[in-house]
Amino acid sequence: MERPIRILIVEDNVIIADDMQSMLEEIGYEIVDNVIVYEQAEEVLKTQQVDLVLIDIILASDKTGIDLGKHIRENYDIPFIFVTSNSDRATVENAKTVKPNGYLVKPFEQQDLYTSIEIALANFTYGAGANKQENPLSQEDVPMSNSVLKDSIFVKKQHLYYRIQFGDIQFIKADNVYLEVNTVDKKFLVRSPLKDYLEKLPKTKFYRAHKSYIVNVDHIDAINSKDIMINNNLIPISKDFKEFIISAMNS
Repeated sequence: MERPIRILIVEDNVIIADDMQSMLEEIGYEIVDNVIVYEQAEEVLKTQQVDLVLIDIILASDKTGIDLGKHIRENYDIPFIFVTSNSDRATVENAKTVKPNGYLVKPFEQQDLYTSIEIALANFTYGAGANKQENPLSQEDVPMSNSVLKDSIFVKKQHLYYRIQFGDIQFIKADNVYLEVNTVDKKFLVRSPLKDYLEKLPKTKFYRAHKSYIVNVDHIDAINSKDIMINNNLIPISKDFKEFIISAMNS
């Protein structure tokens, strides 16, 4: 049986921290520790196995939650989420510099907390988050949670996050600042650069077929000199992609 996700809470309001811990434990997560300052969090990260960190931006210490986020990004290969009362433009812009995996504004409900954590875990690319690790793990020690939901990605539509299996994604089309994610029977709009989205997808199946398209090669029905066909959609292809497909067909 897979072990629970291990979460570190860094929150200087003890009442809020305890409430968060109760919410998380009720869902089934394991709380590694519940600390109030940067230095305590740093020590826990050095000595404990942590899968995800929930961080208040304003802490009871000289160093802020943003400082901690920077420390995690530079030294550990785990996702973190800012949990804060601050949603002003300056705070959000400052938080964005350390690339958090989520930003949850207080007050929130248990379902909001659960959704933020699951989305962060599902979309986090392990192996790309740290330049170095202070607590390196051997191959045998890599936690099972690193593969949580790695066969899928979450896409928001209206007020819900839909889990999409990678195999169901046929192609992705760039349209200005949005991406149109086409599955077997649905379309979703995602705000993301095409290049960044490609990095979240399995490299053995998804390729940049054109400057405006990513395609799942398993869904290609036909090909000519300029296009491929997927589910009756003609998709333009670059010269490099055409050569790649022809080479794969002949190998």
